[in-house]
Amino acid sequence: MNTTSTGNKNFSIEPDRSRLLAELWYHQLDQRYISNKAIHALAQTHQLAEIDVEGVATFYHFFHRQPAGKHTIYLNNSIISELRGFERIKEAFERETGAKAGTVDQTGTFGFFITPCIGLSDQEPAALIDFYPFTHLNALKVKEIIHHLRQGRKPEEICDTVQDNIRYKPIDERTLFFAPYTRGKAIGNIDALKPEGVIEQLRISQLAGRGGAFYPTWQKWEACRKQTASPKFIVCNADEGEPGTFKDRVLLSNQPGSLLEGMIIAGYTVGATYGIIYLRGEYRWLVKSLEEEIAQFHEHGLLGKDVSGIKGFDFDIRLEIGAGAYVCGEETALLESMEGKRGEPRTKWFYPIERGYLQLPTVVNNVETFCAVARLIEVGSFEYLKRGIPGSPGTKLISVSGDCKLPGLYEIEWGMTVAELLELCGADDPYFIQVSGPSGECISIKEKYRRISMLDLLAQKDIRCGGSFMIFNRHRDIVSILMNFSHFFKHESCGVCTPCRAGNFIIQRKLERLQNGLADMNDLTEMKNWGTIMKATSRCGLGKTASNAILQSIDKFHDYFAARYSVTEDGANKKFDLESAVADYEHYKP
Repeated sequence: MNTTSTGNKNFSIEPDRSRLLAELWYHQLDQRYISNKAIHALAQTHQLAEIDVEGVATFYHFFHRQPAGKHTIYLNNSIISELRGFERIKEAFERETGAKAGTVDQTGTFGFFITPCIGLSDQEPAALIDFYPFTHLNALKVKEIIHHLRQGRKPEEICDTVQDNIRYKPIDERTLFFAPYTRGKAIGNIDALKPEGVIEQLRISQLAGRGGAFYPTWQKWEACRKQTASPKFIVCNADEGEPGTFKDRVLLSNQPGSLLEGMIIAGYTVGATYGIIYLRGEYRWLVKSLEEEIAQFHEHGLLGKDVSGIKGFDFDIRLEIGAGAYVCGEETALLESMEGKRGEPRTKWFYPIERGYLQLPTVVNNVETFCAVARLIEVGSFEYLKRGIPGSPGTKLISVSGDCKLPGLYEIEWGMTVAELLELCGADDPYFIQVSGPSGECISIKEKYRRISMLDLLAQKDIRCGGSFMIFNRHRDIVSILMNFSHFFKHESCGVCTPCRAGNFIIQRKLERLQNGLADMNDLTEMKNWGTIMKATSRCGLGKTASNAILQSIDKFHDYFAARYSVTEDGANKKFDLESAVADYEHYKP
């Protein structure tokens, strides 16, 4: 049985395989890759076939089967980085390290790799070196960084301090998330409320999950509370992998106590004993501060036995570190990953509150939701309802990046219009706006008077926002933006179901035709058809939402796309790119 612990309490309920991810991390960090010897040893330890361990190791981006260099560099290639000079920074790293992207230099000193969003869209271009953050990169800074590393300096000694960039919060002390924080204040209210009282506070406040689905929190917790199986688990989904989104990063850095209190309140309410924070691998640099906060909670009697003096309420929390897989943001894929398996979404015969982690009742919420719970229980539902609008009370955190003067985190009251948010961030001639990341909704500046709320999407009046606004001005090429999104989804698909695996590939090829001036109306029609198929038949949320931006942009920016068609009315091609047409030839030369 596993005896790994964080704080004072062992998680002995967990089987050995649940530590496989952590053990793979050990070998990756210690040897800079996962060797055949390590695969064999882990297979022996867990009584698995070597191919099973191999399958897990090769599923995650940050596990390498070949040496990844004494120093491993991951440069972010998300759309905001691309617009901020990604290509120049990539060339600078290649020049200074001697390693082409995706390779290790001849001396084995530097491994240089490209990775999707690392949660630093407000400070691009950015990279991780040995999982320490380096932000606002330029060619000179890259040269200095590599020089220091060659001289023997450690990345943790020269990395940047990541700024929270909290740009706006409500006035008149109406802020919730960033109000003054006192450790244990929210937990101090739960013994008087009792579990039923906590559920009632959540119900009255209409608090909904903040991961994008907006499922009522009280309903999820109440359903888990009624489950008779034990033990139960509270899982925090801190695998914030949606490009352009970094709100959870700021909360983990600025308000870790609120997160822990929200998880403890959940544990008390549903009768759980164990809490696990699944932290994305890109945020490894936050592990030390999170573990220190957990230790402080133990010292103050807020974790461990008889939490906060409540007799019989024992609760503890540990960290689980992901290894780079966007699909693990889907809750069942996350649970599979925690169990030491490939992070592939489960077939949903059961909800996690019925059979979640280790097939036991499990509440899964994201960082913002748990922080919101802590603040709600601290101030009470009556005070909470003073904020926002009817049907959407409270406040919401939004990550803002792109073409604006003040990228960063905004705590807004529900009901703010898109125009108001654009004014607050100093948007620069906004034209195309991607809400809630590439899997969310794209809107044009014509829709700037829509409110941001939790109300029904079908009304097409208000707009739901899971957590981010990426702003693009009129000088940005929409097809290039969509190409970046499409490449991301093709790369991140787990490949299990055909609609997602094939659909993302085909859509990307159609976008390439459009970008090269070779597309016609049939290509747009086929993209829309494939997008519709993916939405209807994909196994998980990644496939169902991957085509959102493409489907919506074709409808909302019809004139733009019409101008990109290659075939005129007389059947002649507007453009024929010979170089692009024969590009694949190089791969087939004898």
